[in-house]
This record gives sequence, structure tokens and C-alpha cells, in this order.
Amino acid sequence: MIHLNRLLANAGANDVIWEDPNLPGHPMTLRSARPKHCTADTPVLFVHHGVLRNGDDYRNFWLPLVDEADLLVIVPECSNEAFPGSAWYNFGNRIAEDGTPKQRAEWTYNIDGNVFTALRAQGVTKRERYGVWGHSAGGQFVHRALSLGFRDRVAAAVTANAGTYAMPTTEIDYPYGLGNTGTDEAALRALLGFRLTVMAGTEDVITDDAHFPKEPAALAQGATRYARAHRYIANARAEAERRGQRCGWTIVDVPGVNHDGQRMSVAAAPILSAALHP
Repeated sequence: MIHLNRLLANAGANDVIWEDPNLPGHPMTLRSARPKHCTADTPVLFVHHGVLRNGDDYRNFWLPLVDEADLLVIVPECSNEAFPGSAWYNFGNRIAEDGTPKQRAEWTYNIDGNVFTALRAQGVTKRERYGVWGHSAGGQFVHRALSLGFRDRVAAAVTANAGTYAMPTTEIDYPYGLGNTGTDEAALRALLGFRLTVMAGTEDVITDDAHFPKEPAALAQGATRYARAHRYIANARAEAERRGQRCGWTIVDVPGVNHDGQRMSVAAAPILSAALHP
């Protein structure tokens, strides 16, 4: 058994190698930022890194934030070797290389829930639900996981500066929409009513970097990451209005911030602290 209480070994930074029970042979490093005063009642927040797979950096972004926020932050670091490309990370490992669908249990969107189950089983946390935050590719991971129903134990969810979105419609195929995912009307209604926060750096408008998605389906969502975040929210509100229901989504602009995971973490900390300390 992997002893996850090692994530609490020291106030500050701790690391544990962990392997999802449904993904043997694909180890990851769980990196924690533990507040000085941490108990089994401290809220747990999963933080998802960007395309560089730099979980250590994202953990370090949160180290100076966890004491005031009173959060135990855990960053599942998914290396390119064990989780190759956007298919395994951003898009959830839903489809095999030959195009055949994988079993839902194999999707990487299970990672947070499976780690949380182990944390509870080992007494690391008594909490019944957890928070999620992702930046850039991690923001893609977070909102697509939520969109495909991985929400049951999520108490607070924030996606930040994502490059592309799974628009809340089945008229656009996955991963840019929810078409061909089995999403039905009831699932769409539940998603639109879920409390999701989208964060957008107002200066996240650079389009000439190597990691900015430029495929036609991505460009159809907007010319910049900032524009795409607002398109995502606008589409959700329109879909909710068309159904005569309230949209549970909100958008938070972060003034003067570009595609910067550290500064977006600083902006996210009070939002998530408030949401996870009802």
C-alpha cells in the first residue's frame, strides 16, 4: 500500500509516488503543499498543472497560499512519459490510439476521485468532498472532467486560462463540445446548473506561443484564450436560457494577468478558500 500520509509529513512540500489502481504502469507524483496547521478536517484542493507537466512548480505556487487559505493542496503530476500528449491529459484518455473507446474506469478524469478515496481510507482526510483547480491544460482537464460527470464529490471547481473548451452542447463533437460522448439532455441540464467558476487573465491574449491551440475547431472558439473563456460562459448562459433554467457558472476576470500560473493561483486562492469553508 502507498502511504499517502506522507503527503502530511512536513509543513510545506511533500511528494509521494502513486499509481491509479485502474491505470497500472502509469505512475504519477502527488505533490502536496501542506499548511502548518493541518488536520483531517482541512479541505482538500486538487490542483492541475499545465502542458509542461510541471507539478512541482504548481505546488510551489500554492506553498505561500495554503496557510491563509487553510487548504491541503495536492498536485497530481502527470508526466508525458506516463500520460503522453493531450489525449491522455487534457482529453481524459477516453480513446485508444486505434480510435476505440476505453472503459470509463480508465479515463484519467478518475484520478482526483481515486486519490480522494485513498486519502479517506487512510485517514488523511475526513472530508466528504474536495475542490479542483486547473490552469491552462489543467484547466482543460478540470472542465472536461466536470462536463463528463465527474462532479459527485466536487465541492468547488475552477478552470483558469484554458486553451480550448468542451462547449456545453452535443452539436459539437468532443473535445470541443460534448457530441459523441453519450451526454443526454438530463446530463446537460445538470452540468449547466453546477457551480463552476471560469477564471480569465485579461492579458492572456498572446497567440504566437507554441502551446496556443490553433486548429480550426479551437479558432472557432475565439482568437485568444481570454476570448474563448468568455465564449464558453456565453454559450453556457445561452444554453441555460434556452432551457429556462438558471446557469450556475460564473466568470472572474483577473486584471493585468497573462498566461501566468503563479499569479492565477494567487487570484484563485481566496475564491476556493471561501467555497471550501462554508
